Amino acid sequence: MTGPLNVVVTDANLLPLRSELAARLPHGTRLSWAVGASGAGLDAALADAHVLVGSVLTPAMAQAAPHLRLVQVAGAGTDRVDLDALRPGAVVANTFHHERSIAEYVVWAAIDLRRELHRADAALRDGRWRSSVHDRTLPQTETLEAARIGFVGFGHIGLAAWRMLSAFGATGCAVTGSGRLDADSAGLAWAGGSADLPRLLAESDVVVVCVPLSEATRGLIGAPELALLGADGVLVNVARGPVVQEQALYEALAEGRIRGAALDVWYSYPGPDGTARPSAHPFETLDNVLMTPHLSGVTRQTFLGRLADVADNVTALAEGRPLERVVAPRGAETAG
Repeated sequence: MTGPLNVVVTDANLLPLRSELAARLPHGTRLSWAVGASGAGLDAALADAHVLVGSVLTPAMAQAAPHLRLVQVAGAGTDRVDLDALRPGAVVANTFHHERSIAEYVVWAAIDLRRELHRADAALRDGRWRSSVHDRTLPQTETLEAARIGFVGFGHIGLAAWRMLSAFGATGCAVTGSGRLDADSAGLAWAGGSADLPRLLAESDVVVVCVPLSEATRGLIGAPELALLGADGVLVNVARGPVVQEQALYEALAEGRIRGAALDVWYSYPGPDGTARPSAHPFETLDNVLMTPHLSGVTRQTFLGRLADVADNVTALAEGRPLERVVAPRGAETAG
């Protein structure tokens, strides 16, 4: 392209990094922020935009942005970008960088649930010393060294989590949709396809769900699968809530048919006010659940990495070079 680029940012997650983004963009770039804008205000911001940095593109937004060449999502998910609304020549790109932050969350959850640290914390606040040293009815808990970790999905998140978990001496296995994962190269005891999910659940102490949500994976784990995980098994879901059947999960936890779960992804999400119950079932009443509001990947380091990718693609667009991580249209690399 010739001339300076107009970049409009609607992603609120980048607000804390405004100065860092401005410093990385090509000289002369006109950067404007339209976080929270709607209606005529958003239309005005998009009127001269060449790049939209945000996770949403509606047909109305596309209509208001006749010069748009790049929709750069500062995250992995592009499901809220209406691809049919894209003008000819425009592309959509994404970025990741959340895998290490999510991996830290998985390690925390696995340790907490196996050693029941959150229960010990709650008990001591009431003056009860919840430990096998002081309560002989309690078993001695086990470290991650003694754990078999099973991964449902093994992309960049699964790999990052496994690298951390394996450092503790755990053993691992994984199932993937393709079934083509090389277990030896990944340092796993074994790897298989979807048909091997029952084996993975039966053999694992900790199951990490990190598979993308699709028609094939929606409801993948239900009552029969949780029964295979068993009363000593724990589940960590950092994928999408509906991969695990909502009612079946609640009942398995409430009835003690699995030991516990860490849930960072849910079945209901809030609107602009940031308040909502995450499920139709009262998970909050259970003491064997770690509940977090989809924050496992939300760290400064995640967004610094994403910001760098955003700036690199804007620079590539300005210089007429191929763009990275283009997800639509398929096969497109440039947006000149």
